[in-house]
Amino acid sequence: MKFTRKLFGLSVGATMALTCSVAFAQKGETVKIAWIDPLSGLMAPVGQNQVKTFQFLAEHFNKSNPAGVKFEIIPIDNKLSPAESLNALKSAIDQGVRYITQGNGSSVALALIDAVNKHNERNPGKEVIYLNHAAVDPDLTNSKCSYWHFRFDADTSMKMEAMTTFIKDQPDVKKVYLINQNYSHGQQVSKYAKEIMARKRPDIQFVGDDLHPLAQVKDFAPYVAKIKASGADTVITGNWGSDLMLLVKAANDAGLNVKFHTYYASVTGTPTALGGAAVGRVFMASYGHSNLPGTIGQLSNAYKAKFNDDMYTLAVYNELMGLSTAMAKAKSTDPVKVAAAFEGLRYQGFNGEVEMRKTDHQLQQGLFIAGWQKTDAKNPYSVENTGFTFAPVKAYDAYVASTPTSCQMKRP
Repeated sequence: MKFTRKLFGLSVGATMALTCSVAFAQKGETVKIAWIDPLSGLMAPVGQNQVKTFQFLAEHFNKSNPAGVKFEIIPIDNKLSPAESLNALKSAIDQGVRYITQGNGSSVALALIDAVNKHNERNPGKEVIYLNHAAVDPDLTNSKCSYWHFRFDADTSMKMEAMTTFIKDQPDVKKVYLINQNYSHGQQVSKYAKEIMARKRPDIQFVGDDLHPLAQVKDFAPYVAKIKASGADTVITGNWGSDLMLLVKAANDAGLNVKFHTYYASVTGTPTALGGAAVGRVFMASYGHSNLPGTIGQLSNAYKAKFNDDMYTLAVYNELMGLSTAMAKAKSTDPVKVAAAFEGLRYQGFNGEVEMRKTDHQLQQGLFIAGWQKTDAKNPYSVENTGFTFAPVKAYDAYVASTPTSCQMKRP
């Protein structure tokens, strides 16, 4: 995917020339959201896709939303670094931005939550809300939960509940190999896979459990050789971006004929790497899939027509819809009032009615298992123009994948 600054209009420096003013809701008011995620490095294609998604959906909601506000997305490259992210947060706050969004990397999310908490405690009247569209470590809404943090993706444990509910009814799954990125999300995938599967299918053997550096491995052939040697019939991985794309490529090159159960197989580059060899063998647990009907399907088609790219971070839709709904309820864009309005908020998302659970600020939503197959009349969306698609295999109501929380919310 080619990336140019023209996508974003003005430079970040020019765009960040904002005035600091007290925020009160009124029709036509501009709400600035600082987007803090990678636009450089191995994960840059993911960030480039997601910032386009934010800007595209902001344009959609600017035409009509419950609060009548206008959204402006301000992209800042954090290079997938917690330290860079903290610098970006400080820059945004210094310029008066009151809403931030981030999703790529739970290690970044943990750093941002801590920084936002400290800022809000020390600066009453200048509070900031952190909207999380993709960082899925369960700790973010458990031991590290924050009143100022709201998550719109399903967390690692929720997706694993859906994934294992599906796998338990697959008798051909007997030996599972775990391969994940060595940071909080990947470690949690490994942990929850073993814990939940022991409850649902204690007969399944785990024949491997590898953790590798995040966004650093360029050749997964040695890992694939280990998977082959283990006798595994199934791989479970929470990998995303280049780490999944290169894993899939190495598996295809080695003729590794196993099933893959994934979280992020629709993310940039991976569908092309899957190709025809992966048909019937790759599944994804997610809050959506490639062939959703209604408004989100129309928007996905329009996004593709505009960018020749796929819109896969659909949590952005629920984030902007939820934010505008909370602002309408609060009759204000003041983060203090909006945070209070967000708690327990029910609204219509792209995937049905969703609820921002008050106890931990984790969005409760239905999940899908989607399978990689050829496009057909029922599932016509061609992912990355491959002629293949992710079609729904199972749909689970929110209660099926909902997991308990240990959050002890500290409220202002």
